[in-house]
Amino acid sequence: MRSFLYAIAIGLVGAALLHIVIILSLPSFTGRDAYTRVQTFGENNRFFPLASVGDTLAPLNDDPAMKTAVCTFSVENGPIRLFADGEVPFWSLAVYDDASNEVFSMNDRTSVTGALDTLIATPIQLIGIRKALPPELEQSILVEMRGNEGYAVLRTFVPTASRQPAAVGFLAEASCETFSPAQ
Repeated sequence: MRSFLYAIAIGLVGAALLHIVIILSLPSFTGRDAYTRVQTFGENNRFFPLASVGDTLAPLNDDPAMKTAVCTFSVENGPIRLFADGEVPFWSLAVYDDASNEVFSMNDRTSVTGALDTLIATPIQLIGIRKALPPELEQSILVEMRGNEGYAVLRTFVPTASRQPAAVGFLAEASCETFSPAQ
């Protein structure tokens, strides 16, 4: 009787673990994970704004007080520089890897100059950059990315309708480009 109860307990624990693994891995099997969805709505190395209404297939910007733009990128062929500057009351940036794990985040209060100026690179690329830091990166925040692919989410606060044009312009002018040092 004792071994029978032991077998049932082991079976229940195993079944519970199996269900947890299946539920947590389901997004990667269905192609509905965040990285896969973001990747299909815009070209690499360019910020694109999220829609404010639900009549598109793009991810929605569901907070009316925030404007959001997303950029997918790959650091395989070189570092990626994210840059944005403008008169907005607040902005934040989050960088994710291709498994949608947050790699880095910051906002205008933690940036060096108040502008977004970040370089994302692999550890090997960062070693080379730090050995001979180009002048254009002196104020940049250097971010180490273990994988080759990921995406960045840039958000800005829109407290009033009069701030809308500045927020839209800030996101439209934001850059997400492969970095090549000036010669």
